[in-house]
Amino acid sequence: MASLKEIKSRINSINGTLKITSAMKMVAAAKLHKVQNAITTMLPYEKQLHDILSRLLSDSAENGYATGCSEYITERPVRKAAIITVASNSSLCGAFNSNAIRHFKDIAAGYMESGLSKDDILVYPVGRKMAEAVAKAGFRAQGDFNTLADRHAYNEAAGFAGKLIDLYLKGEVDRIELVYNHYKSSASQVPVNETYLPFAAAPNHPAKDGDTENDYLKNYIIEPDPQSVLKVLLPKVLVLKIFTMLLDANAAEHAARTIAMQEASDNAQKLLQDLKLQYNKQRQQAITDELLDIVSGTMVNN
Repeated sequence: MASLKEIKSRINSINGTLKITSAMKMVAAAKLHKVQNAITTMLPYEKQLHDILSRLLSDSAENGYATGCSEYITERPVRKAAIITVASNSSLCGAFNSNAIRHFKDIAAGYMESGLSKDDILVYPVGRKMAEAVAKAGFRAQGDFNTLADRHAYNEAAGFAGKLIDLYLKGEVDRIELVYNHYKSSASQVPVNETYLPFAAAPNHPAKDGDTENDYLKNYIIEPDPQSVLKVLLPKVLVLKIFTMLLDANAAEHAARTIAMQEASDNAQKLLQDLKLQYNKQRQQAITDELLDIVSGTMVNN
């Protein structure tokens, strides 16, 4: 059984840990609030822009307008692939990093089962934890992109997206995949995998009777012409996708860290209650033993 001094030392140690976890939870919650505002406004915008481009591509394909963008949307046999995978630069965020790493390994294993070697899979790890996991798995990282995990400047994201687009257009890779954790809610971060290039247009569903929305979309006017709009819009959507992905993953990281620190604080509080109860019981027992010794000594002397 631990002595009173040992129990008191453990209580002090847990109190110190509790202060740290509480402070980290507050910091993570503040960061989450900031990035949450950005991602909740960015996601609908990015999705709507993606839907507009998808419909425009689908309609243009029917009329032969998408020929100028065929290099972006044409499927090619996959001889080389690139994977952009995102984790965090630090730990203490629950299962956030392990989920992203496991999802990346599953995607890479799928490519290797299809006949590609590790040299045929170009990995762009964002975040120090992911870079370490990629190196440990035997893949060679294509650069240091750890700053993108914390700093979300649009210009930096645009530069990174431009490199990826050039890589694909030059034929150095035949497919580019995005692997990251999606911020579904503060309590849920879902690992997702999306094909970045070739760009996949949503299927053009036929309008149903009375479907005024589809009727309206079928009769839009494009100026100056569909080819010019597609040529400008498609690269912008691809750049915006990278920026949105980085914001999304960062929001998921802060949400995961907030929950993890909350659970750690709750566990510390529970452990403190148990230790204080044990300390008080042993202290009371020690006082009782001393009183019994005094009473026994008095009775012997009498």
